Amino acid sequence: MPRITTQAAKDRLLRRVRKQRLKYVTVLPSLITILNGVCGFAAIVLAGKNAFAMAGYLILLAMIADMLDGRVARMSQSTSSFGGQLDSLCDIISFGVAPAFLMLKTLEYKFGDFSEIENFLHRFIWLAAAAYISCAAIRLARFNVENEEDESAHMSFVGLPTPAAAGVIASIIIFHQETLPELAAKNSHIYLICENVVIYTLPFILLSIAILMVSRIRYPHILNQYIKGKRPFAHLIRVLLFLGLIIWSRQTVLVFIFCGFAASGFVKWLYYRVTRRKKFLEPSAQEPLLNSDYGNPQDALRH
Repeated sequence: MPRITTQAAKDRLLRRVRKQRLKYVTVLPSLITILNGVCGFAAIVLAGKNAFAMAGYLILLAMIADMLDGRVARMSQSTSSFGGQLDSLCDIISFGVAPAFLMLKTLEYKFGDFSEIENFLHRFIWLAAAAYISCAAIRLARFNVENEEDESAHMSFVGLPTPAAAGVIASIIIFHQETLPELAAKNSHIYLICENVVIYTLPFILLSIAILMVSRIRYPHILNQYIKGKRPFAHLIRVLLFLGLIIWSRQTVLVFIFCGFAASGFVKWLYYRVTRRKKFLEPSAQEPLLNSDYGNPQDALRH
């Protein structure tokens, strides 16, 4: 008799598992999402071959694919839990592992397998990379739990988005690999100063954006807030000028875009905290009147 009960429980469990099997998927958004992961994997491979600038560009290409897959899924009304989970798995490759590995390989190439730097700095570099990957994974898992499929809910992000965080590292690496060598031909002294600043601050930047990813600081959704929908004609002119700047000097402009975006949320948060604290500490309008030179507050009111 117990054997029959056990077999019946197994059958019920198998039926429950069969019901949860995935039967249908949306092909086009899934292909774009997989392209995101493939670009991240290719960036890791190229970083291992010391092609750092190309690896950075592939991370940026993965960002474009990540932006398109959700847009295509919502336009075709085919959003699903499968697409969200697949997107996060590809994001952890392209925007978690790839930027951290790119930073490690860049510094390893610069310092010769870390043999020229102190042991403490060596450990800190690895700690920053591990912290970045961990925070990226936490950020993506939190997004999956708190995400809503409604388009109106996608006007801002809680914490720095992982594509923007990866863009900070990728843009700095591209600037270091393509723009600084041109500066070396003009002024070698300034080149050495700029290169040392980039190289030695890179682990600190990686650790800082890792903290911003898991923070509760709000960041705007650029596409939904500033590009989507009807805008004034002057807004179109500003966008065209902005695109012209990117075409004219993409390496420098990309650094300002991503670093400025990452810093903007923290600066706004700090500004609101300071102003709110000042308003809390400032005396109310009646306090100077009640705390005036009059001995009795009632005399002050009568006056």
